[in-house]
Amino acid sequence: MSESSTKQRLKILYLYKILWENTDEEHELTMPQIIDKLNEYGITAARKALYEDIEALREFGADIYSRRGNNAGYSLLNREFELPELKLLADAVTSSRFFTEKKARALLEKLGTLCSGYEAEQLIRKVYVADRDASENERIYLNIDAIHRAVSEKKKISFGYFDYDINKRKKYRDGIRVCSPYALTWNDERYYMIAYYEKYKGISHFRVDKMENVKLLSDPAFRMPKDFRLSEYLKSTFSMFSGTEQTVKLKFHISLINAVIDRFGRGVKLMRDGGEHFTVEVKARTDQPAAFFGWLFQFGSKAKIIAPAALKEEYSAMLREVLDNEKEDDK
Repeated sequence: MSESSTKQRLKILYLYKILWENTDEEHELTMPQIIDKLNEYGITAARKALYEDIEALREFGADIYSRRGNNAGYSLLNREFELPELKLLADAVTSSRFFTEKKARALLEKLGTLCSGYEAEQLIRKVYVADRDASENERIYLNIDAIHRAVSEKKKISFGYFDYDINKRKKYRDGIRVCSPYALTWNDERYYMIAYYEKYKGISHFRVDKMENVKLLSDPAFRMPKDFRLSEYLKSTFSMFSGTEQTVKLKFHISLINAVIDRFGRGVKLMRDGGEHFTVEVKARTDQPAAFFGWLFQFGSKAKIIAPAALKEEYSAMLREVLDNEKEDDK
């Protein structure tokens, strides 16, 4: 089969490509323009044949609009993603510190292929990525891929886990961890793996960027406990610190309703005290209370702990310690 004959067989595919890349709700191509663009691919086409091809594409499901008249135009309308949806995805990519600049630009280019060339120009964003290096991000991508495979194949994984010391060097925790991954979640610009941790015989979470040498094991994963609910687990965990849950009663000024709902969800019960305050009772992990106290402290005198008394006293002691440290520095 000659090259020209092969291209003629591909004519309808190139026609769809031309409409995809060069038309949308605000841009169209006339029939002479379509013929010229097909010629650029080495394809000749008569008007009648193109009319039939357009009808065939419509029957296939393509939403091709035709404007009638002396200078009729054609455009491809509905696509899998609407432009506002693609803009939302583009903003998520460019605002995330998880991606290097190179990776973010590559993803934006791929998003641009899901719309016309005119619309793709609107997806271009300036990409600012701070405190990230390519080697770290590449490791995170590999970790995520291994975790996804473990979840889908219901297998265990093993990995090393580290922290940083004062010199920003990695300090590895003892031993290799073996877990059964259940899910990946995004919290405070970080990826976390939610998994059954065999050492503690319960659910734990690990920052994906602090995992190294992630290996998919042949051992079957520990079955997810029937009473485990990911949404409840995340809601009760402040800044992803694990620990024992307890009921905490908090009092807030009425102006903080939105902040409380954002933290605990719309299902939280707000109890008005008849004045300008309300109270809530929530489940929270507070045996490592720094993150919990930090969240509460941002509201100053508009938020306070009512119960349990021990937690209230611990919060007060922390505030006194901070104040004493400030006084020491002023001497």
